[in-house]
Order: sequence, then C-alpha cells, then structure tokens
Amino acid sequence: MKKVQFTYISLFSSAGIGCYGFHLAGFKCIATNEVIERRLNIQKLNQKCERESGYICGDIRESAVKKKIADEVSWWRKNKGIGDITAVVATPPCQGMSVFNHKKNAKDINRNSLVIESLKMVKQLQPLFFVFENVPAFMDTACMLNDSVTSIREAHHTILGNDYIFYDDVLNFKFYGSKSSRTRTLVIGVHRKIARFVSPVELFPSREQESSLRTVIGHLPALTKMGEISDTDIYHSFRPYPSYMLSWIETLTEGESAFDNEDAERRPYKISKDGTRVANVNKTGDKYTRQYWDKVGPSIHTRNDQLASQNTIHPRDNRVFSIRELMLMMTIPENFKWDQRDLATLNALPKKSKEKYLKQQETNIRQCIGEAVPTIIFHKIASNIAQFMSSKRLSDQQIHGLIKAENLDIIENLLAFIDESISLSEDGVRSQSINNATLSRIAELANTARVEHAAYYTEKGTLTHIFEQLPYINKECITVLEPSVGTGNFIPFLVKKYSYAKKLIIDVIDIDSETLKIARQLWQGHIFPSNVEINLLCEDFLNANFERKHYDLIIGNPPYIKMSASKLLKSYRNTYDDTVANNLAAFFVEKSCKYADYVAFVLPKTFFCNAEYSKCRDIVRRQRIEAIVDFGEQGFRGINIETVFLIINTNKKGGNVKVTSIPHGMRITQKQNYICAKALPSWVIYRNEAFDEVLNEKQFNVFTVFRDRQITKSLKVKRSTIWVVKSKNIPRDGKELVHIDKGHGDFRLNRKILKDLEIYRYIDRDDVFLVPNMTYYPRMVKKPRGIVANGSVAILIPKDGIAVSESDMAFIASEKFEEFYRIARNYATRTLNIDATSVYYFCVSN
Repeated sequence: MKKVQFTYISLFSSAGIGCYGFHLAGFKCIATNEVIERRLNIQKLNQKCERESGYICGDIRESAVKKKIADEVSWWRKNKGIGDITAVVATPPCQGMSVFNHKKNAKDINRNSLVIESLKMVKQLQPLFFVFENVPAFMDTACMLNDSVTSIREAHHTILGNDYIFYDDVLNFKFYGSKSSRTRTLVIGVHRKIARFVSPVELFPSREQESSLRTVIGHLPALTKMGEISDTDIYHSFRPYPSYMLSWIETLTEGESAFDNEDAERRPYKISKDGTRVANVNKTGDKYTRQYWDKVGPSIHTRNDQLASQNTIHPRDNRVFSIRELMLMMTIPENFKWDQRDLATLNALPKKSKEKYLKQQETNIRQCIGEAVPTIIFHKIASNIAQFMSSKRLSDQQIHGLIKAENLDIIENLLAFIDESISLSEDGVRSQSINNATLSRIAELANTARVEHAAYYTEKGTLTHIFEQLPYINKECITVLEPSVGTGNFIPFLVKKYSYAKKLIIDVIDIDSETLKIARQLWQGHIFPSNVEINLLCEDFLNANFERKHYDLIIGNPPYIKMSASKLLKSYRNTYDDTVANNLAAFFVEKSCKYADYVAFVLPKTFFCNAEYSKCRDIVRRQRIEAIVDFGEQGFRGINIETVFLIINTNKKGGNVKVTSIPHGMRITQKQNYICAKALPSWVIYRNEAFDEVLNEKQFNVFTVFRDRQITKSLKVKRSTIWVVKSKNIPRDGKELVHIDKGHGDFRLNRKILKDLEIYRYIDRDDVFLVPNMTYYPRMVKKPRGIVANGSVAILIPKDGIAVSESDMAFIASEKFEEFYRIARNYATRTLNIDATSVYYFCVSN
C-alpha cells in the first residue's frame, strides 16, 4: 500500500502533553490551538508543528482563529498532498459539571459553548477520526445548542451524527497504561465512510496491569531537605513550604492524613492576622495525606504543588511529589522539554540559578501536568489508528475474487491465509497486512457452511451501536456467554468493554467446529489482558446443559432460520414450552433469559410483530427492556433483512426503554408498558400521541386477512377471462380499481384453473376489500364480483357485524392513517406483509 502520512489537529492543547502521544506515533501536527501563550510555547520547544504558523494562540470561538486553522489545512493539502485529516483531538474545558437536568448556573451552561465549538470544528474539518477527553460526567453535562439547553451527548448526535459514529466510555486510565489514577471520559468518533472497516471501540486503549508508585518512582533518590534539588535532575526537587507545616506531616504513615494526628498541635491550622492559630477544618479526606508505595499513584491535580491539595504527599519524604515524579506518573517522556535548554545544561547551572528557574517555571509546569491527558493514552489511540490505516481494506467484489483465486472456501487454506495476514512483534504489537474487518468478512464469505445456520457477519458500525448500549456490570468477576459466535467479532469488543473487572470469563459456543477454528485464528495476535479467560465450546446452545451456570451477560447474533416441522422443532417446542415458535432465534432468547442477568441479542425486526415470536415476546415483556436499537436494513450489508438489537434485564420489571433508530437518526425514551402494551398484537416502539389519537377514535381488530400464494404466471392460458388484480391496480385515492397495463392487457386467468386454488372462494364475493400488501401508502377498495387478487394484494374480510363505509375506505387512504400505519409497522421496510397480526391495524369508525 502507498505510505500514508498521518496528520492531526489539536484543540485546547495546553502544553501538548497528551497529544504528544500522537507525535510519538508518527503523526504530523497540522495545527495546535491553545489560548494561553506560555503553554503554547512549551509545544514549540517540543517541535510539534513543522510550521511556525501551526501554533495558533487564541480563543477558538473567534473567526480569526478558525481561519488560521483552516489556512493550515489548506497549506498542507496544497504543499504536502494530504487528503483527509487523520484525526482531530480536543480536550475542551467543561464548566459546571452537574449532570444534565440538575440545577446549573446559566453562565456555566453558556461556557460549555467551547465544547460546541469543538464539535463544529470537527464537522467543518471532517477528519477520519476525532478524540475527545474530559471529566467523567462530560457526556451528560448541559450545554447550549441553537438557543436550547441540551446534553453534550445529544449535541454530539445533532452536530456529528450524520457524518460519524462515536463511542464514549468512562475509564480509569490507571488500567490503560497511565501510572496514576485518573478517571475520565473518552469519546472516539469514526467517519461513516470507513465505519464498516473499523469501530471506535477498537481504537480505545487496551487494558494492562496497573503499576504501583514504588515501581514508577521508587528508583529516584530521596529528597529530605527543604528546597533540595537533585544533582542529576533539576526536575526532581523538594518544593519548599512554610516550615511550621512540617510537624503536620512528618510522623504520618502511608494512608494517614494530618487531620488524623492525635496531637492537636500537629493538625493543620491557619494563622490569623493577629497571629493566633485557627484550626483548619478537614473538608475532604485526601488533603495532607501521605500516599502508599504499593498502590497506584493518585490522580494528579493542577495544584499538585501544595500539601493541602488532594493526595500530594510522597509515600516516604516529607514533601509533595517532584515534577519528575509527576512526569513519570503521567507517562510524559523524559525527553519532553520544558525549556529551550537541554536537561544537561539545566543540571549544570549553579544552585541559585536552578532555584530561580524553578521559582519562575515550576507552577506553570505543574499546572500543565495537572490538566493533561497522560501521554500514553493518546499514544495508544494514535497507534491503533495508525495500525488500522496501514492495513489493506477490500471491497466485497475484491474479497470474492480473492476467495476464488486462493481457494479460501477450503478451511485449511482459509486458516493459513489468516495466519499469514496477522503477525505479532516481540513487544506485543499486533500488525495486519489486511484490515481485521476485511479478514472477518473474508472468513464469513469463504466459510459457506455458515449459510446453513442463517447467521451473518456483524459489521463494525453495527457493533459500535451495540456496545454503546451495553450495561456497566459492577462485579469483580464478570461472566459472559456468546452462544453462536460465528467468526467472533463480538469477542475483542467484549474484552474492551468488560476487562475492567478483576476477572473476565467469556464462554464461546458454536455448533460448527470449523467456524470455531476460524474464530480462534482471527483472534491470534490479540494480546488479551491477563485477567481475561476465553473458553471455546463446540455444541448446540439450545441443547447444552446450563443448569449449574448463570451469566452476567449473554450476547450475540443468534441464527435466524425458520424450521419446518421436524423432530428437532418438536423437541425445542417441548423444551421451551412454546408451541408457536418456529424460528431458532426465539428459542435462543427464551433460553438465554433463564441463564443471564442481561440478554443482548441482534434479532430480526419481525420479532416485534410476527406470530411465531408471540410467546417469546410475552416472556421478554415480563422483564425489563433496557434498550432497543433499530438498524433497519443497515445492520448487515448485502443481506435483505431488517434487524434490531435488544438488551433485556432479567432481574427487573418494566421501566423506561431507550429506543434508537439508526435509519431515522432518532433517539427517544419510551415507557415499556406503553410500547409493549398487551392490548396490541405487536410492539409499537415509536408509539406517540398521534398514534394514540387514531387508536382511540377508531375501532380495530375488525378484519381477518387472506393473501394468495398460488397464482403465478405459469397458470396463464389463452382466452383467460378472470382479472387478477395486482397492487398497482389499486389507485392512491382508493376509490375503484383501474386498468393500467396498456398494450399488454391485464393479467387474467381461466376460471377452471382458479377452481383448484384457495382464492376461488372469494371470486364471487363483493363484501370483502382489497389492500396493497407491501406498501406504506395503504388504500382500500371494495372487491367487485368476478375477480381475484394475486399475492401483492391482501383481501380483508370484515368480521361479523362489521360494516365498512365509504368514509372508512377514505380514511385508510388518508395521510393521517398513513402515518399511523407507519408507526404501527415500526417504520419497517421489508416486513410489511399484511398478516394475521398487522391486519389488526386496519380500522373502521366506532
């Protein structure tokens, strides 16, 4: 592949400590923006930008600042030949961190406009990726957008939803490479034009073993004298403080606070203007507290220069942490420069000059460190982006050609091909000549046996939306089951999501042993954390014995296949006490609900309405549905099936359901008993007031339905006389049938032939009605005698005592009913057949 120049733009970059990780990963900085010049000057010392004009000092809300950034992009495109900007990185200030809907100062909400400016810059620049970092409550914090108060999460969707898919999570960075505790929100977005190949979930840093303070800074020499500066490192020094404070901390053991001193004279106090002591009141438990050698370093704050700040006291020495110790805890490289002079030159200065330098610069350096992102975090993300960008991505046409050329439908050839495409360096870095999404697609298409089980490859974009909804599980040991693993796309995602637990156990089942081999091969090179255990089992999930097992989560994409009458179907129906189900997916849901706290499945959208799932829906309805994601036809590329994703909480009942429509960009919250009402024959997930208005003013469940499945062109003979009505013969106004096949004549059949077909019993009836089958433009006409209809038309038969008026037929053709019907059918596109369930929604006046 042609070597790609990776580029980035950094917003609110401070001293550039976090985004220096992108620099270390080989990315070129097009522009970096910071409002405080002295911090921007530190970036210049570290030669982050190739051009002086790339260092842009100013408020990003100003048009002049935005223009400077745009001008740098234009220069790089013209002179460096870059196309897309690879990434935009932003750490915008976020004021008033109470969550959305809590009381908040209007000034704070307006100040969060800096977040909106960041989103708008991403929208304008259209990078392939964006990375935001902020406080834990970031996404639920209030902000102003278009003169209205909304959450920052909704602002992401509103501004960037059409162009990007994104994933956010709250991580303690100590588990992901940082050498100190720091709990923050990470948001990573991927442009939709490449989202089928990579998910933002994959770009998150991988978990690793946390490091103790002793491991990180224990090698540095002790500093025991006030004001002492290490001879070999000017940045390792004892920052002075008033001498009377020494008695407060000198006797503390690890974990103790000065407020714990038995001697009141050794507890913190203030000296008033008249010279008297005033006891200090301990408001937070982490002030004046000595840290632990054998625990992870504390979160670094901007006032890390003070004993009174949070968790600043060294585990052994009577001082705050030195700059060098802070740098090590924040994974800032030793060669990161704070001054134009190198370290050796600074170390050679006389002591007075060193003291003067530290007096001038130390506060700024410490504040920059305290507000930074640990360098390793952004370096890991940048490396993941670079790895993806460096691997080859193939179209389905290219994949089919490759499968044919390499004979990859033979399992041995496929496994060898995957093995050759993935490598792992000695230092644990995975590299691929072919992108992992492409490899998975190759495996799925090549392994034709999967078609027999009606399972489909789950693409990266689909997986992102799934994992955005998964619950946080607060357990030390988390157990997960994937009951129909396929090529295993869920597994690396599950590891990213749940490896925060001390132990993560993932059981993987598939009925096809060859598929399990492929899945295992695709995972090679993934360095899963040591706390992760993956067990592969080849068996039929529906027949497997789980009596002594219970999982925190069962998740997957079960097979969707209708079973014909057989001993196996009878066995499943007996086992699960479900006499109507004939689709494997229903049995997967029913069994999973017995053996997990959470069940999270991708299912066919017909789950909401088809009679075969009625018992299964009843089971799910009695538990809590946490979330529904409607993928429409966007869930599986190349597969003409609509899918949805459900999360079921088996330990709770009812409540609110987060409903997301990917095709319509809709996110709403619904009451479960409202959208899954027992009074309706199907679930109506987009139900609203307009729907209820029609529901309340009309009479429903007034028709039965018949639809022909026997009439075909092969039945046509000369001199046929019976008109076979098609959906296009029913006009939009629904007044009467029309002849439209000009020059060819309408489709007609012989009465004698029709006598052998089921539809013949309706041929001479004029008390039934014709409705187009697969359409969102419903209309109804009364059927004349002497005609029949093919499968594109449903015949509605009024129930006893039901009279259908002209106004009823006019209403069925109205815009009001059209919108009602769309909602009743959950905006489906491929599940619009009028059947025994959906006929319920055709109505007459009360």
